[in-house]
Amino acid sequence: MRVVTAEQMRTLDRQATEIYGIPSILLMENAARGLVDRIESTWGAAAGRRVVIVAGRGNNGGDGLAAARHFRMRGADVVVYLFAAPERVSGDAGISLEIWRRTGGALQIVGAFDWAQFAADLRQADFVIDALFGTGLSHSVEGDVARAIDLVNTMRQERGKHGRVVAIDIPSGISADTGAICGVAVQADDTMALGLPKRGHFVGAGLEHRGSLSAIDIGLPDALVRQTPLEMAVTLTTRDAMAGCLPTRPRDAHKGTFGHLLVIAGSTGKSGAAALASRAALRAGCGLVTCAIPKSCVGMFTALPEVMTLPLPETDVGSLSPDAYDGLRVAMTGKAAVAIGPGLSREKETADLICRWVAETALPMVIDADALNALASAPSVLSERRGPTILTPHPGEMARFVGVSVEFVQNNRFAVAGDVAKRCNAIVVLKGAHTLVASPTGDIAINDTGCPGMATAGAGDVLTGMIGSLLAQRMIPWDAARLGIWLHGMAGDASGHACGLIASDLVDNLPRAIEMLGGDRNVKSGETL
Repeated sequence: MRVVTAEQMRTLDRQATEIYGIPSILLMENAARGLVDRIESTWGAAAGRRVVIVAGRGNNGGDGLAAARHFRMRGADVVVYLFAAPERVSGDAGISLEIWRRTGGALQIVGAFDWAQFAADLRQADFVIDALFGTGLSHSVEGDVARAIDLVNTMRQERGKHGRVVAIDIPSGISADTGAICGVAVQADDTMALGLPKRGHFVGAGLEHRGSLSAIDIGLPDALVRQTPLEMAVTLTTRDAMAGCLPTRPRDAHKGTFGHLLVIAGSTGKSGAAALASRAALRAGCGLVTCAIPKSCVGMFTALPEVMTLPLPETDVGSLSPDAYDGLRVAMTGKAAVAIGPGLSREKETADLICRWVAETALPMVIDADALNALASAPSVLSERRGPTILTPHPGEMARFVGVSVEFVQNNRFAVAGDVAKRCNAIVVLKGAHTLVASPTGDIAINDTGCPGMATAGAGDVLTGMIGSLLAQRMIPWDAARLGIWLHGMAGDASGHACGLIASDLVDNLPRAIEMLGGDRNVKSGETL
């Protein structure tokens, strides 16, 4: 599924009318009917429910006014609060307003209604429909509208689980492109995107303010959505998108069939990172894993008999030393891919080793953590690499790599990820809630799995091992990154809890995540991958 900017969505709406002859008022009607259909299918019949529509003067308000009519036709008790002078409501929104008034719909107009009554109606509503601003908001929300949003949020907190705030398209006050708050914003329980999801649903405050997210079909022709070229094409990585991506498991396979991954990781005090990455790699399906690690850290692997180890020379502080270079070169023989970085430390001698070795290695490689920190001072190493590269920074590592603040990264996630992917000629995985995957060609994918409990030590090391494993199984880097992230998030979701999750839980849940994706399709019934 595509994820669009506000301007891209306007283009699609306009082309639906200009090229396909679909009246824009019909798109509004489809949006309204689809919204009410979704609410009824999720929470039951509208009949007898109290519904408050909080509407602005633009098309988002028009969607709300049309929805008011559909709610009332299905037996709901509906009142509309209009935050604009009626004469300023024009176009399709004006048509919806006129129909509502001619059919006797209850209408309260800003400047003439009682704010205490407004608060009382919000408090008693089963559904508050936010239709104040849509994707076209470009200014700070102030005045009566800001007051209304504050009341909606306050009444939502007072009601608790009684009643829901449902935002049409995007919570009012949230930028559709950046997810930033424009002064003040509605805190929604549910957001129903019209046509296609917007970028602002997945980043910044938009992620917190949207609640659950679903998309409403407004009648855009499939051919229009598929064929319209979009600069920086952004898609949502869903289960359907990933189904069929898992490497096949032939019945006559042996461990060599699924590739041998070299993990380069660990230092004194951080050998657990190496162990997590190695174990996750095996759980993700590669046949063999060798972990190259400082010799004093080998003891960590006594509890991991499935992982082969390569003890290497170390510095005085227990990180890989430059003397490990020859051992690493020899270790490349027979390997299908490399995962490098977890727990390596930021020692200068180790960083110099990493830069030299990465520059001279053509194997497919996933680079994370301290390897990324080392390469921040030598980005040309990445752009000049001969082999496929996947970078997996969290926002702090990306900030160091680019030389900006973490806040800048988080406020510009799409742009930063896309720019680094092009500059380094690499697949870039910018981790976080709804992790982004950016390609050098300008494509970006947004992951739809994962939970807050995954913000825990070692979760990134697990992801590094998983993506490395998929590379070793000869997946193309774009698919390896997207599938690894999707399974990683699903392993977190499968834990069933957000608090107390640890990285080892993710590894333990990987077989279940793979099964949920259909990982048993190439084995006999009753067997697992």
